[in-house]
Amino acid sequence: MFEKVFRLTDNNTTVRTEVMAGITTFMTMAYILAVNPSILSAAGMDPTAVLLATALASFIGTACMAFLANLPFALSAGMGLNAYLAYTVVLGYGVSWQVALLAVFVEGAVFIVLSLTNVREAIFNAIPLTLKKGVSVGIGLFIAFIGLQNAGLCVDSATLVTITSFTENFRTSGICALLALIGLFVIAALYIHKVKGAILFGIVITWALGMACQAAGIYTPDPEAGFYTLFPSLSITDFTKLGLTFGQCFKVDMGAVGLLNFIVIVFSFLFVDIFDTLGTLIGVATKADMLDGEGRLPRIRPALLSDAIATSAGAVLGTSTTTTFVESASGVAVGGRTGLTALVTGALFLASTLFASVFTAIPSFATAPALIMVGFLMVGTVTEIRFDEEHLTEAIPAYLAIIAMPLFYSISEGISLGIISYVLLNLAAGKGRRVAPLMYVLAALFVLKYVFL
Repeated sequence: MFEKVFRLTDNNTTVRTEVMAGITTFMTMAYILAVNPSILSAAGMDPTAVLLATALASFIGTACMAFLANLPFALSAGMGLNAYLAYTVVLGYGVSWQVALLAVFVEGAVFIVLSLTNVREAIFNAIPLTLKKGVSVGIGLFIAFIGLQNAGLCVDSATLVTITSFTENFRTSGICALLALIGLFVIAALYIHKVKGAILFGIVITWALGMACQAAGIYTPDPEAGFYTLFPSLSITDFTKLGLTFGQCFKVDMGAVGLLNFIVIVFSFLFVDIFDTLGTLIGVATKADMLDGEGRLPRIRPALLSDAIATSAGAVLGTSTTTTFVESASGVAVGGRTGLTALVTGALFLASTLFASVFTAIPSFATAPALIMVGFLMVGTVTEIRFDEEHLTEAIPAYLAIIAMPLFYSISEGISLGIISYVLLNLAAGKGRRVAPLMYVLAALFVLKYVFL
């Protein structure tokens, strides 16, 4: 059955590889089940309801990706977009979270229409191959940076970022950072020895070491400081809580918001989401060697449609924008190539609604090494970028996209700078005719975004 639906042989993969990849992707994404409720609760939403909505929206979107596009990409509530909803739209603009969810629903509906046409696909195809490779490298650094932060290895300082002090607060942050380093070494060693599922085994081993440290008294839980017990509980989720957010996006007073303000909010979600999604698809697809000779993703349209459906469904359930996750690269890194990988990930998100406490107990320092290793695997694409004098008008924009993503903490900002610089540098070099017309449009839109948003 799996062979017929997902064409495993054609994609040079097996059921075992796909299942391992799906589990790996889920374990690197499971943090969203803890993080999203924490962020959206700041907007006044019930944490348990948000957790359920996040898990269900993830299952719907990822299942769509599996069956419509047959791609190994998983979806969940996008980081950054959830913070934008809570802190900018609700707390900053002073609108209710119900209005914010309605804006997300409208954004998803617009995306569904655009995905049924050639608009989003045309944008994907218009971006030159060298820039796509740069985006892949930039996402790799971005993932690694997230991993370093989740591990507690990278912390704020007078120089913006620095390495943590292992001896200060050793029984909490110090030991977690040390365990993350050990986990990274374990994953790297397993990967060097070509162990199947090296990343997944690394996550589990790191978590087990953490529980051993807690049992030995080396790690001390401190909930007030954000350090919780590493042992999972078996408490059942209260499903009735979902009623607190389900369908609430349609119960709003538009008169209190104003149509113009609402349009601005929708456009902001729309703009960030479209390029975050495109950037993720470019980066992960490049790593999986799924792009054709012209740099196109053969099943891009159903992939974008799946993303759009998930966004609207998530808003109805009660969560912020649901989008393709860059952590999908972790599953691709262990061999995931078809929708079966996505289906396994989606099924685990659905199962997490029953025992959410077990999955949310996976500590960030255990998944962080996986993200750092995936970053290494994606950065390798940089060798395919030509930096000689004949290709500077392509290499420099790729470079700007690479450094912008981790330093500005945004995939869309990296794409923005990459596209603007690509157009300007080719014009300056007298190569304007080689630039696709749509690239001029995109560059102009990005400039307008910086001016007015």
